[in-house]
Amino acid sequence: MADVHVFWDARVLDHDTGSGFWEAAPSGLLAEQELHPESAPRIRNMKAVLERGPVAPLLTWRPGRLATEEELRTVHDADYIAAIKEVCAAGGGHLTSTTLLSAGSWEPTLAAAGTCLAATDAVLAGECDIAYALVRPPGHHAQPDRADGYCVFSHAALAAQRARDAGLRRVAIVDWDVHHGNGTQECFYSRADVLTFSIHMAHGAWGPSHPQTGAPDELGIGDGAGFNVNIELPVGAGDRAYADAIERIVAPVLRRYRPELIIAASGQDAATFDANGLHNVTMAGFHRIGTLLGELAREMTGGRLVCTQEGGYARSYAAYCLHSTIEGLLGREQSLPDPIAYVPDDVTRGDTALDAVTAALAPYWNL
Repeated sequence: MADVHVFWDARVLDHDTGSGFWEAAPSGLLAEQELHPESAPRIRNMKAVLERGPVAPLLTWRPGRLATEEELRTVHDADYIAAIKEVCAAGGGHLTSTTLLSAGSWEPTLAAAGTCLAATDAVLAGECDIAYALVRPPGHHAQPDRADGYCVFSHAALAAQRARDAGLRRVAIVDWDVHHGNGTQECFYSRADVLTFSIHMAHGAWGPSHPQTGAPDELGIGDGAGFNVNIELPVGAGDRAYADAIERIVAPVLRRYRPELIIAASGQDAATFDANGLHNVTMAGFHRIGTLLGELAREMTGGRLVCTQEGGYARSYAAYCLHSTIEGLLGREQSLPDPIAYVPDDVTRGDTALDAVTAALAPYWNL
């Protein structure tokens, strides 16, 4: 199967995050406020580039759907789901300082979760090899009982649990969003049936909604010891550091684990010019990430790969980076030229950080 099935539900656009000073409250000192970074235009641009760019003939567009509350309960606490519903019914409000809901957010958040489940079901049913759920808000910070970092429901975790409930014994999640996938980590921290990787900036914990540090020593507990892999990278890490993280750590651990399905939490906020990331990954870097993950999926899972859209807040450049990611997943050359990237890649910046991760994992995976 030579194409990617992109799952889309326009209801995700109805989640209104408002405007202000980036993700802070509006400033009276400014003449023009900014849209919240997690806003509908970023996904509209991603959809448009995929529809209009050279990769378009290789994409099959399919409808998403709403998740049921029963499906959400496979990962999230019932009281948490009820609380989200109540906040929306009451007109919306802040769940954290940066994560907010509007009166119309309940259905869009269900559409985001349900569209990721629809993509997962299609791969599990053999209808496609690669499914990409183009959704918002993102999901990888959402924990079983709390929201965080713009995220309400934990999409990659829902997809992984869906695969486990369908009978798969070993599932792997590879997250390259620039922020630590703490919600996904929290969902599976004591389990060995879902192996989680997060490649991210070294930002540490950021408060009650994100107590996890994302450091290499957060390895899992109990049966899950060694099955949570955090790969911290320094600011400005660049293209090579992300490729090295996959080649030096993700790939060898995956080869030992032998997953039956890979789920990719696909964010583009590590991109050059993304104010939320500052990791200087270019279109070429995302193409390399996609290429490596596509090759690993073909090697170990028969090509089966589910991708959930995570961050990406440079609203134009992130869309171009997504186009390159998908071409990489398909094993095709990057066909769009990079319109703006010019910062040189520091090819040694990530080496020390990756050495620390390798040392932490050595007792578990013999790297």
